Order: sequence, then structure tokens, then C-alpha cells
Amino acid sequence: MQLYISPSLRHISVFPGKGFKEFIKVKVGSRRVSYRMLFYSLLFFTFLLRFVFVLTAVDTIDGENKLCSTIGCLGKRLRPGILGRRLDSNVPEVIYQILEEPMNKDELQGSSDVPQTLEDFMAEIKKSRSDAKTFAVKLREMVTLLEQRTRTAKIQEYLYRHVASSSIPKQLHCLALKLANEHSTNAAARLQLPSAELVPALVDNSYFHFVLASDNVLAASVVATSLVRNSLRPQKVVLHIITDRKTYYPMQAWFSLHPLSPAIIEVKALHHFDWFSKGKVPVLEAMEKDQRVRSQFRGGSSAIVANNTEKPQVIAAKLQALSPKYNSVMNHIRIHLPELFPSLNKVVFLDDDIVVQTDLSPLWDIDMNGKVNGAVETCRGEDTFVMSKRFKSYLNFSHPLISKNFDPNECAWAYGMNIFDLDAWRKTNISLSYHYWLEQNLKSDLSLWQLGTLPPGLIAFHGQVYVIDSFWHMLGLGYQDNTSFADAESAGVIHFNGRAKPWLEIAFPQLRPLWAKYVNFSDKFIKSCHIRASS
Repeated sequence: MQLYISPSLRHISVFPGKGFKEFIKVKVGSRRVSYRMLFYSLLFFTFLLRFVFVLTAVDTIDGENKLCSTIGCLGKRLRPGILGRRLDSNVPEVIYQILEEPMNKDELQGSSDVPQTLEDFMAEIKKSRSDAKTFAVKLREMVTLLEQRTRTAKIQEYLYRHVASSSIPKQLHCLALKLANEHSTNAAARLQLPSAELVPALVDNSYFHFVLASDNVLAASVVATSLVRNSLRPQKVVLHIITDRKTYYPMQAWFSLHPLSPAIIEVKALHHFDWFSKGKVPVLEAMEKDQRVRSQFRGGSSAIVANNTEKPQVIAAKLQALSPKYNSVMNHIRIHLPELFPSLNKVVFLDDDIVVQTDLSPLWDIDMNGKVNGAVETCRGEDTFVMSKRFKSYLNFSHPLISKNFDPNECAWAYGMNIFDLDAWRKTNISLSYHYWLEQNLKSDLSLWQLGTLPPGLIAFHGQVYVIDSFWHMLGLGYQDNTSFADAESAGVIHFNGRAKPWLEIAFPQLRPLWAKYVNFSDKFIKSCHIRASS
């Protein structure tokens, strides 16, 4: 027998052997399925049946829902691949469904059998031999509970740090009171600073002039001591200390009784400056308005902490905005340096939470190319946590007034140790710009930025910053402890910016010795107020 199939597959002929011309002819319609197509279809369904059998067996082994039909299991097995899910996942689909379902706080509070630890969870699952759905429900409850507890603990930590950093430690309060009493009873504590023969040096531009604004006697003493002790030419150092009215007598008493010769120390209260006592002072007007706004800012600390929707980091930033330091005249006064020191050409401004570890006289050799502010940039460096700050880190670029005037990715810089060319400054409108933006922020209910003097400083000094080497200013020692002692010790100036000030109990213990070594703990005032080397 011979089989003949036409090329078009429309005719099939069968011939008998031995030359007998009899054949069977089968005619297939043009619109019907060919035998070849039928053959491949049967082959495909044979393979598919085997595939369904294997998947069904796997479902049974996995212990899934017993009602899962062959077709249902097939769809479930194929769906992850079709929808782009992982093909190699062995996690039952019901676990994804349960974990993706939102769980509110009330629902969790109503459940009394939520495992408290991973050990409890594993023991309960092993004991009950739960299916996948029960496993996912218990897991979701436990993780949600732990998330809520972690969030609450983090917010409480931020609140306690806010309270600790905003309050005056009793040791510092004691020191101020004892020094004020010494000022009133001891003539040696009321010396003119500096002495009459050294007064001409206060306006002599051949000296190295430093400015420190502080109402913290202990902090100011560390800055002054570290500056003079590390200077190669201390006889050329002039430190101008600016303080407020209430701290003037304690500050004068301290530096009268603890001279740093041959350096020249001037102690002066704001009301001693002629410029400050004449007419209206923009910084004071802005501070008064700022204080009124901040007193009602976000409803106060209790309302901020009670917010259950915001991340702990956002709550921390809002708490920091309430800190009294951001409404302190000592924090704003640097913007008026040209008016406060009309005879000086260049000064280095120091914050009271810094420690000087090297000779700073080379700063006067830096040519700032006509720029006003010599500062360290904070967007580049090995420490990506600290040195990753750009304009968008401080300013609210969702506000059109900010977004249309500034670049969010522009590198920020730091206050704390700055070289100010006062001659170049007097040729600009930096101070007016500073107060203009303060007004705009107050009018917008603090929506341009929330805290600090740096954001308006970034704006006012925009285009007037000369970048200096990062050796001169290491930041972040007051809000993170990732910096090693060796790295901090090798910097020219270290800055304890942040809440963990070195004179507070919340200071980082491994970094505090860098500050504490400039405190004489055997001094009678320090000892009597129980100020110790380790908190």
C-alpha cells in the first residue's frame, strides 16, 4: 500500500501494492482542519495534561487549599509568570494577598493574641501547624505591632532629646550664678577686657580677629582656650566675645579670672554696641515676629508628637524647629558683623559648639577672589551621611518662591567656622536680603524653611561663597556618632552641631573627650557646680 499526500494537503490517496489500481481518495474541505494540524493539536494536549498533573501534585504537596481544581491550580501557577511576578517563587499566593492588605491600628488593638517576639511567633506556628493564610495573618500582626512600637520609641527619643537640648542644664545654670556672684563681690572679676593699653588692637587689622557670639560661659571658654592653645602666634590673636545682657557679668568674670595671655580677649554685650542701641534693629524685629509664629508652630511639641501619620524623621525636624536656639539673637547676630565691627576688614566667626585643634592663622592667607563668605561645602566628602547636604535639604522647593529662584541640587555650605571678608560684604546687600527672606518665611507660616539661620544664610550669601578645604571644618559630631575619634582628632576644627552638645548628658561619650580636654575640671567654679569630665 502506498500513501500519497498532495502538497496543498487537500487530497490524500491510498494505493494498494502489486500494481492494483484501486485507491481510496479522501477530500478535505479548504476551511477544515488538516490532518497535520490535528496531529500537532493532539501532541500539544498530551503534553498539557502531563503538565497539569505535575502542577496538581505540587499543589497537594504544598498543602494549599484542598478545593483547588486542576484548572484553578493551573491558572494560579501560570498567573505569576503572565503578570510579571517571579517565576521561581515558592511563596504561596495567599501570603502575598494577606501581607498586602492594610491593617489599621484599631484592628490590631482588638487582637490580644499577637506574638510579642519572633520566638513566640515560631512556637505558636509550630504548635498549631497553621496553614499559609494563618501564617501570613500572624506574621502581619506581629510585624505591624513591632513597627508601631519602634515608631513610638523613636518619637519618644526625639522628644526627650528635644527637651534635653532645649533646657539649661543645672550645672551651667549654677556656673552662671556663681560667676555673677563673684562679679559682684570680687573686683578681680570685674576687670576691663581688654586692658586699656590693648584696646587699640581691637581695631588693628594686622591682628587675627575672631568673633564668638554666645550666652554659654562654659562653651565660650572651651572655644577660647582651644583657639589660643593651638595658635602658633597667640600674641596676634584677638577674640571678640559677644553675649547678651544677662550673661555679660558671668562672662566677664570668667575671662577676668581666667586670662588667656598673650591673646587679647574682648567681652562685650550687645547693648554696648552703639549701632545696636540706636533705632530699630532688623534682626530684633524679625526675632520678635519669629517667636510669635514659633510659639504656635504646628501646635507645639505635644501636637507634633501626637501626629500618627508622619515619619519620625519629619517629627524630629519639626521638634528641632521649636528649639529656643533658633530664636536666639546669638544665632542671628552674625548677619550684622559689618555694622558691629566697622573698622575691621576680615574676621573668622566661630560658633560656641566648636573646638579648635590647629593654628587658624593660615585662614588669613586665603584669597577669596572677592567673595564674602569662606565656608566648607557640605555636599561632598567621605562621610555621605553628614556631607550630603544640598539646597533641597534645607529649603522647601515645593513652594514657588523657592523653586523659581534657586537650584535644589546646588551644594550647601556650613556655618560654624566661617571667614568673612567685611570689606567685600559692605559692597553687597546681603544683610537686607537676609531680612527680606526672613519676612517672606514668616508671612508664609514658615513654609519656605522650618528651622535655623542656615536656610536664610544660604539665600543671602548666594553667589558670595568661597569654598575652603574641608580640613578646616568637620561637622556632624552632635547628631551622629559614625565619625571615628581618630578622624575627628585630625580635623582643624570640629563642630558639635546637633542636639548632642558636648556639655550635655546626651553627648556621644566617645567624642566628648575632644571637647572636655579644654575644660579645667579642677577649677573651683567647675568643681563646685559638679561639672565632670564624663557625663
